Amino acid sequence: MQKSSLLLFRRDWHYSCWRCFIQWVIMNYDVIVIGAGAAGLMCAAEAGKRGRRVALVEHNDKPGKKIRISGGGRCNFTNVNAAPRNYISQNPHFCKSALARYTPADFLALVERYGIAWHEKKLGQLFCDDSAQGIIDMLVSECEDAGVELLLNCRVDAVQQSGGFALQTTLGEMSAQSLVVATGGLSIPNIGATDVGYRIAKQFGLARTPLKPALVPLVMNGRDADTFRALSGVSLDVTASANGTQFRENVLFTHRGVSGPAILQISSYWDPGDVLALNLLPDVRIGEVLEEHRTSKKEVATLLATWFPKSFAQAWSALYGFDKPLNQLTAREAEQLAVRLARWELLPTGTEGYAKAEVTLGGVSTDELSSKTMEARKAPGLFLIGEVVDVTGWLGGYNFQWAWASGYAAGQYA
Repeated sequence: MQKSSLLLFRRDWHYSCWRCFIQWVIMNYDVIVIGAGAAGLMCAAEAGKRGRRVALVEHNDKPGKKIRISGGGRCNFTNVNAAPRNYISQNPHFCKSALARYTPADFLALVERYGIAWHEKKLGQLFCDDSAQGIIDMLVSECEDAGVELLLNCRVDAVQQSGGFALQTTLGEMSAQSLVVATGGLSIPNIGATDVGYRIAKQFGLARTPLKPALVPLVMNGRDADTFRALSGVSLDVTASANGTQFRENVLFTHRGVSGPAILQISSYWDPGDVLALNLLPDVRIGEVLEEHRTSKKEVATLLATWFPKSFAQAWSALYGFDKPLNQLTAREAEQLAVRLARWELLPTGTEGYAKAEVTLGGVSTDELSSKTMEARKAPGLFLIGEVVDVTGWLGGYNFQWAWASGYAAGQYA
């Protein structure tokens, strides 16, 4: 080989080796977090603050898409009343550790440090005064300050464990000592929700509890559906109950069934075939009122319009044959009227599904995880956080608080 060719070969060889070394340095991390949603952003920032070299991998083109649309675009980012009682899980004690170590006050302090204006609505719900984008920008800034590398449009195709973790992605092969799964659930697929987190859990032998849409509107069929279509847009203050649990909030009648805060809340406890009961007058002793009006020539619907919109009072009275004057009600009919108003029993045929569900109920079994670190017992170095885990909060900022708390917990150990 001529000297010039040998020099060229050596130069190319050194360049190739250097390029491979640089690629290895770039694609090898201490921690890889899959999913740049609420839990993933929090976890990545916390791990980065510990000096860990962190990659935050997101298959969407932007981070925090679910944050962006939450709370009508203003992000109900926490609830001051968040406590274990506000969460559903096969192990109701599992969430206690994380929630105790990162509280609503802790996240609020972060929000205020960034100068994000906020306000409290009813029942302890905290919202941004302006856009939810402020919360996303805050979390991304926290990640940048901690040296986190945010990789967008990066889909994870395969995961293997060999000492650490090796990931095949659309941006190439990556490796890390620790892997955090923060991929969310199945709710709202039009913003990119997938089952990748459950598939990774299954690959590593982690059990999963049954999944179902939660915080979701309920669908009616038959005669009730015809009535609800006519009442679409009407909202009432009710107590909704199912399976021994009840919520006092508004119900909203839709062209397909019922929605509104009361229904979204109770949907987490309702299963197909269960009765949904609505107390339409939770603050009224309706039996006593009917007794006072037993000789009145006033129509039943006219009396009910004292508390309900006129359209609802008329349609509801006609639905059950109460479209008559009060003085024409028999004693039995008056009793039936009082019972129906206090407990209007409906039989929904289903839900609006994951497309309209705010969260996914169920997930990776908490029996598989450490409540302190969120690490999988069967796969050291693997952590699962947020909605992918079998911890589901009520409506009103509770699920975001679980995201912050579980992300913080894993970020201290990954």
